Amino acid sequence: MDLSTSDLGWEESSGAEPLLPLDQLVNSVRNETAALTVWGVALCVSGTVIAAENAVVVTTILATPSLRAPVFLLLASLGLADLLAGVALVLHFLFWFCTRPSDWSELVTSGLLVTSLTASLCSLMGVALDRYLSLSHALTYGSGQSRRRAALLLLLVWLGACIIGAGPAMGWHCLDEASSCSVAPPLTRTYLSLLCGGFLIVVMVTLQLYAGICRVARRHAHAIATQRHFLPSSQSYASKHSSGRGFSRLILVLSVFVGCWMPFSLWGLLGDASSPPLYTYATLVPAAGSSLLNPILYSLRNKDIRKVLLQACCPHRCANSTHSHYPVDV
Repeated sequence: MDLSTSDLGWEESSGAEPLLPLDQLVNSVRNETAALTVWGVALCVSGTVIAAENAVVVTTILATPSLRAPVFLLLASLGLADLLAGVALVLHFLFWFCTRPSDWSELVTSGLLVTSLTASLCSLMGVALDRYLSLSHALTYGSGQSRRRAALLLLLVWLGACIIGAGPAMGWHCLDEASSCSVAPPLTRTYLSLLCGGFLIVVMVTLQLYAGICRVARRHAHAIATQRHFLPSSQSYASKHSSGRGFSRLILVLSVFVGCWMPFSLWGLLGDASSPPLYTYATLVPAAGSSLLNPILYSLRNKDIRKVLLQACCPHRCANSTHSHYPVDV
């Protein structure tokens, strides 16, 4: 094959050093450890905090025999997924700033991050489904059959997340063909589009479940209102007050949920490899930040989990306290 001087990578008339092709430049950069930056330190610190707080949640649930209701299985799954997201961020920091970056390290960290984010989002949908069922089927909530269904749901969630996360390692990447890269290399545009499309479907289903929760709660509130003349005034006021707090918490949860997941899901569908990387970081940070907020919004707000943590930290203060579990109090 006849190669011109331009094909060889330098200009004859310039007298400059040969200009290496893009793939050779990338490989030369990978042979050197990246210089530590503020972004790298923030990445490591945030990943450590995410992993630590979710490890506390998962350990608390698994080490407490009384926390075996379906909601706690879902919260443990959510905590485990977010824990893996924190580990993926720390591994990315170690591979990029402490060792020489390589293809396999990029595939491992990207696959682990995809697996954790997929399992986290699906676990959030499972929590919404659990809340809906606990309201619409309150009499059978927490039974052995419900726990088996929750365990089967989690098995399917993690099996699907692992299969999806294994895509980059199984060859669905753009390390050999930069033109097929998405806004988040080494993921291909086709792979990321399918992934973000699935994320949007899960987000829409979750919003529909929360809309169903609002409808069921409104029916319950209407039933209580029709019988309010049979209730003491203080109890009626307490019911209205708790209902108002419940709706405000629901709005907060939905706002954080949509704000964290919608930007990256839309950007993954609309952007391409030529898009500015800043936009990718700006949309991916909220998605990863959801792993930081989930323990606070879902697990640590649960009274049973808080009671176990308080007993572990201050056993003398909680020795005589009693509390019954409310399935929708998460």
